[in-house]
Amino acid sequence: MQKYAYIRVSTKEQHVDRQLEAIKEQEIPKKNIYCDYQSGKDFERPAYRKLLRKLKQGDLLVIKSIDRLGRNYNEILDQWQILTKKMGVNIQVLDMPLLDTGTDRENLTGTLIADLVLQILAYVAQTERDFIRQRQAEGIAAARARGVRFGREEIPVSDEFEVCYQQWKEGSMSLEEGAKKTGVSRSTFYRRCKKKEEKCKNKCF
Repeated sequence: MQKYAYIRVSTKEQHVDRQLEAIKEQEIPKKNIYCDYQSGKDFERPAYRKLLRKLKQGDLLVIKSIDRLGRNYNEILDQWQILTKKMGVNIQVLDMPLLDTGTDRENLTGTLIADLVLQILAYVAQTERDFIRQRQAEGIAAARARGVRFGREEIPVSDEFEVCYQQWKEGSMSLEEGAKKTGVSRSTFYRRCKKKEEKCKNKCF
């Protein structure tokens, strides 16, 4: 049996010292410690992919906390199943002793408890994400009802716009010239001209 450790921080500016200190007592060979400086949003990380190629049945994978493995609990559940069921690897999460599939391995109690705990964590995480999205949607709806506008503030229309618009419509001024005279980008000038046309059209009906 080989012992491995996986360490992850989100950026190269963050330090791995705390995680290294936590796994020191596990006496894991330096060559068996894999570290990623990358977000935990998915498992497409170079060091983690190398680690998967090294792990064999019966090996032990040590991580300090479950969020070092990943941030998305649905994907963590998938990886957990691959590691423990498909590959036969034991996992030990130092910050959460219940997440230790090596405990009482012979009658599978450790694996069962770890699976149940992980399922609960995944449910809580997903529920919290749903609540956050719901609160955000309700907050935006309430703000809009109060007249709050979202997005970038629109650039004020130049006094010259009406003249430029008429000349553009008649074909005596190009979009580039109109944009330059009104002090906006070509796309903004065009968008405002089309908006003006739409308003004029609606007034005719």
